[in-house]
Amino acid sequence: MKNGRTLVSLAQELERQLNSKKDLVVPSALMRHDTDDTGQTRLVVEETGGPARYGVTPLARRQLADKLKIPYAYFERMRSEQPVLLDRNVNTWLQSDDDRRMLRTLDGNVRAVLSDRYRRLDNYDLAESVLPILQRLPEVRFESVELTETRMYLKVVTPQLKHEMSPGDVVQAGVVVSNSEVGHGTLSVQPLIYRLRCLNGLIVPDFSLHKTHVGRSIGNVADTITVFKDDTLQADDKAFFLKVRDVVEAAVSEATFLQAAQKLQKTLRIPLTGDPVKTVEVLANRYALNEQERAGVLRHLITDADLTGYGLVNAVTHYSQDVDDYDRATEFEALGGRLIELPQSEWKSLAEAA
Repeated sequence: MKNGRTLVSLAQELERQLNSKKDLVVPSALMRHDTDDTGQTRLVVEETGGPARYGVTPLARRQLADKLKIPYAYFERMRSEQPVLLDRNVNTWLQSDDDRRMLRTLDGNVRAVLSDRYRRLDNYDLAESVLPILQRLPEVRFESVELTETRMYLKVVTPQLKHEMSPGDVVQAGVVVSNSEVGHGTLSVQPLIYRLRCLNGLIVPDFSLHKTHVGRSIGNVADTITVFKDDTLQADDKAFFLKVRDVVEAAVSEATFLQAAQKLQKTLRIPLTGDPVKTVEVLANRYALNEQERAGVLRHLITDADLTGYGLVNAVTHYSQDVDDYDRATEFEALGGRLIELPQSEWKSLAEAA
């Protein structure tokens, strides 16, 4: 499993961000886009006290382009080659747009441009609610926690629940809680299988909770700006966080764990009878792996010398430890979970690739 930061470091950064972030719901007509000669972009917002200038992160640029229906490749070309043209395009569409946007800011930068219906389920509130629940799990270990630009992850293992896949090959039960504050996915709670031999994590898609960040429109005055600070973001989500507790407990129940472990165990009986190189090629094409990722999965498959479906699943999850980007590494852990759910016909196309 990909290593992250310490739990103390996560708590410190969440608290720092709590004191630095600010949310605004802004009519498009009260925003202006400004690009300097170096290609740095800013959003100028006409706030009550006068114009306020915010930097714009790459993710927020992409979301702004999407909201205004400007192809992102063209947006970026204008930013680097014709910044005046970019500002003219963006500002023309902003001024003709009746929509209100939620701007999520941190450290003086717009980090997300979202709909005014976006429902905030924030990392600090989630951590405050779910960490005590996780800490009460039997013999709990926080194997990996991280806070990236787009998501927070809490990955824990409770070794009391374990299952032997084959002699000496033991897996343990766990759970993954993740969330995005910037419109990059749902809040989710998913079971985790942790393999002791290789320290691989596999995220199980079944038995999971997903909560979309969609709610009612905030405010109804078209020409005013609404500023939300963190003390106003708590009440709506208390009931939901109680549901999170129930799903966490279900995710690490004996029944859930054994059902998932048995699905993984069935892949031991799937021989890879074709060409391993072709098998990984089919996998890469099906799940959009790049050349480096394909080579990494193949390397683990050959090195571990386990030419079965089980070996392929473990090659995928083992490769996650080699990936620099934590978000992408987690996607490989989730891909392992998707593979154990494949029907026999799809396994056949992988196993017999030639």
